[in-house]
Amino acid sequence: MTTFTTTITSMYTLDTPDPGYVVNALWQVTGVDGSNTASIGGNTTFNSADQTGPVTPYASLTQAQVIGWIPESAITSAQACVQGQIDSIITPPVSPANTALPWSN
Repeated sequence: MTTFTTTITSMYTLDTPDPGYVVNALWQVTGVDGSNTASIGGNTTFNSADQTGPVTPYASLTQAQVIGWIPESAITSAQACVQGQIDSIITPPVSPANTALPWSN
């Protein structure tokens, strides 16, 4: 069974509408299944027009809070991609061999 972890790797800010307003978060989903590990990165932008409620000062933000801003569908999609990578590590896809033509020997 794969265990997924989402981490924020970087954030970009503007000073409007408030100082340190996060406009972009880069994140990574990592999956671990036994000794097999895979990951994929993502990027979510934020618009002040979509802001609801008070703005948390940048220094007070938590990783869990910022992860909560990422659409669940984006994280679910990233997890599916990571699972596909892990599945390919566990059971590598079969590739056809380029076999010499029998009449060319």
